[in-house]
Amino acid sequence: MVNYFNFREFEGEYLITNDFGRYQFIDRNSLKALVKGTEEALDSSIRDELIDKFFITGESRQAYLDKSVPYMRDIKSHLFQATGLFIFVMTNSCNLNCVYCQAQSENSSCKGLMSKEIAEHGVDIALQSPLESISIEFQGGEPLLNFDTIKHIVEYTEIHRGTKIVSYNLVSNLSLLTDEIADYLVSHNIQVSVSLDGNEDVHNHNRPFRADGSGTYAAAIRGIKMLSAKGLSLGAIQTTTRYSLDHPEEIVDTYVKLGFNNIFIRPLTKLGYANEHWKKIGYSPEEFLNFYNRAMNHILEINKNGHVFSEGHANIFLTKIIHGYSNNYMELRSPCGAAIGQIAIYYDGNIYTCDEGRMVAEMGDPAFKMGDVFSSSYDDLIDSGVCKTVCTASCLECIPGCCDCVYQPYCGVCPVINYATENDLFSKAPRNNRCKIYSGMLDYLFGIIHKNDNNISVMRRWVQ
Repeated sequence: MVNYFNFREFEGEYLITNDFGRYQFIDRNSLKALVKGTEEALDSSIRDELIDKFFITGESRQAYLDKSVPYMRDIKSHLFQATGLFIFVMTNSCNLNCVYCQAQSENSSCKGLMSKEIAEHGVDIALQSPLESISIEFQGGEPLLNFDTIKHIVEYTEIHRGTKIVSYNLVSNLSLLTDEIADYLVSHNIQVSVSLDGNEDVHNHNRPFRADGSGTYAAAIRGIKMLSAKGLSLGAIQTTTRYSLDHPEEIVDTYVKLGFNNIFIRPLTKLGYANEHWKKIGYSPEEFLNFYNRAMNHILEINKNGHVFSEGHANIFLTKIIHGYSNNYMELRSPCGAAIGQIAIYYDGNIYTCDEGRMVAEMGDPAFKMGDVFSSSYDDLIDSGVCKTVCTASCLECIPGCCDCVYQPYCGVCPVINYATENDLFSKAPRNNRCKIYSGMLDYLFGIIHKNDNNISVMRRWVQ
């Protein structure tokens, strides 16, 4: 018996995938045999491979179920985990004036800092998660504007965490970094992700100082070098604007030169200020994919010269494609990570499904508010109608256009972005911008897999 699968024509053959994340390239006659249910007519070697990858159940249905269940558990492992990421938005104020950032939107003119009281209540909720290990992430605005409360959160958590393991991460532009702050980050093992849009020209264009409009690249590099000298490993966050599109190689080379071993090439999120100014800073999916493909080609050339350097989206997709399990990236899973994977605690004590949910609130719509730190427990948040709604709206297996897509096992949707851009949790536009971008990335990766050239060994090293 043939198991359910999706397919699409791919470079003269057909790519088929199933809910286990398994894939296979087959010819037209083999596809016809699967569609007609005459799989016994297939060449024995092809049939055995399709049985091994769960496209065909084989002679014993029970044996098929016994073998396949563990693999389904692997690809859906995130469903067995509670919320593990708690984002503390320390402030929505910032000393930068980035061309895409919600912090400068006219709709979020009210600025504030998270109080220590709100922070403590937020930590109490985070510690109620049934996971043995959780992560607390400090965001903004610029979170270092409220460093005293960051310290209070860390010290309060360490006192009250019991046996729970808690890791900390700071997302910052690093312009306010001092030796005192750096020493504290190192001594408490707080991992740092610096916002770095690329080479000096691109970064300064995208991320100027608010006070005088001057560039912030030098400040970011100073911070990176300071923390690196103290032995703290850093990550970096890149955001692609229209100005970035002509500079993929320079952006990648900057990351390599600074000692990073990967880059996460991110498209703009069409929310708030970025959406308001999309004609100036935005681009079409096709323009972004041209940028992404050029960057990936350059990254592969760098690897051929002996330097191991990878791309973040590719790592996430390849983990599922090659190894058949999820690494629990919130935006690329079904259902998405809103509420059940991450929760955002805003500086004023309101709690949202995710970082995107609080951005929508900053735009003036609290649709994704689940509760607040004063009156809600963790169980209240997870049992809320908002939580259940975003879960329902992000199950790819039930969404028209996604359920029958060949890339469904590897992809994800964001109901928050759908709501903000289309006024509906379910996208009304088949093949919207986000869909086209993810599909294009997967086209690139499967194109390399289909060629089966030396680039395959390079990409396998990234996820080994």
